[in-house]
Amino acid sequence: MYRDPVESLEPLHHRQAAIRTLRVGMIGIGTVGSGTFRVLARNRADIAARAGRSIELVMVAARNLERAAGIVGDSVALTADAMHVATHPDVDVVVEVAGGTGPARDWVLAAIAHGKHVVTANKALLAVHGAEIFAAAREKGVIVAYEGAVAVSIPIIKALREGLAANRIEWVAGIINGTTNFILSKMRDEGLDFAAALAQAQALGYAEADPSFDIEGIDAAHKLTLLAANAFGMPLRFADAQVEGITALQGVDVACAEQLGYRIKLLGVARRQAAGVELRVQPVLVPAAHLMAQVNGSMNAVMVKSDAAGLTMYYGAGAGSEQTASAVIADLVDVARLDGVHAAQHVPHLGVHAHATNALAVLPRAAVHTSHYLRVPVHALDQIQTIAASLAERKVPVHQVALAAERPGVGPQVLVLTGPVEQGALDLAVHALQARAEVAGPVTTLRVESLEG
Repeated sequence: MYRDPVESLEPLHHRQAAIRTLRVGMIGIGTVGSGTFRVLARNRADIAARAGRSIELVMVAARNLERAAGIVGDSVALTADAMHVATHPDVDVVVEVAGGTGPARDWVLAAIAHGKHVVTANKALLAVHGAEIFAAAREKGVIVAYEGAVAVSIPIIKALREGLAANRIEWVAGIINGTTNFILSKMRDEGLDFAAALAQAQALGYAEADPSFDIEGIDAAHKLTLLAANAFGMPLRFADAQVEGITALQGVDVACAEQLGYRIKLLGVARRQAAGVELRVQPVLVPAAHLMAQVNGSMNAVMVKSDAAGLTMYYGAGAGSEQTASAVIADLVDVARLDGVHAAQHVPHLGVHAHATNALAVLPRAAVHTSHYLRVPVHALDQIQTIAASLAERKVPVHQVALAAERPGVGPQVLVLTGPVEQGALDLAVHALQARAEVAGPVTTLRVESLEG
């Protein structure tokens, strides 16, 4: 029987009005936590309309209670005991934004054991302890949401799980660390060496006093682990990822890449192959005309290749208080919508997709098949063909050979771009090349990514 749309909506309105507020307890009130509080307060009405119910921060755990009170005022209960928030009966969902992998694990598992949903921006926690955390969440039928842990303001987890749900994902590649992208941008734009660019990043607040997690590629590897698990339905394999940072990158290579029509980016790549999955973070050459090469400063970008949608790209801020808060609150909205429905209707947890996919191994470094850039110091300019012939003898396809432009204090350099070749074969060829009398110093190698369909 036909029902008037207005009449049918009226009971729904009353039902929504009767839904109680989603009560949030937050552990940590630093950069991300304070941003989350501000955005929740500022956009309260819009958030409630989109969630179908109000979302209210009711409790915060903080080390410095005086500072926390200055942020949240007297509207929120404060405690120095994070476990009190994780287990309190008046908290429906725990937001963990304190960071770290030790106590944070205990807080999250306690919250789950008490039947609470969890939202976190802690990529290290999930990369290291994710298998245990998601298993506990499945057992209790609660949600663990973590959009803010991967690409900050970019909703890439939602894109993989929902927008691209019909697709078989072939690969994911991303600039997913804002600090290193800022440093590489400065090295290219201002001709700085790595140390000078890092110092500038620290002075501007883009890099921590101890920037190791960023510049060594570990932060990007944590995020890539989560991306790969969502893209391929595989377990979290952070320990198996190949991770190389930018600390050894020289300004001369940034300049030589430009000469050849490329830019160097710290890229995380997860690619499905017949024998397994490539899972790697390293500085690579990207064609200068490619969209990914135009991602500069502290911005992030993720590109996905899937069978039906083809190439899609997602771009946004790679750091920031309210930028991360945007992702945290989006997860809270999802929790508000799904809370109370059957656990099977929750957003799927990692590693529970196709069972055959779960068996995929992470390919060893030697089996990764890509093109490469080589910079070979030589004693004389006329040795360019000798270098190319040496590589060809070792079955390395040579696509381009050039002399590097002259630079003060830098001797003659031969630049080589290869065709696709397995890393193991290239390593043997470079080892042989390094032993030649014509070679005047260490050979530098970097992978080249076309990022084509």
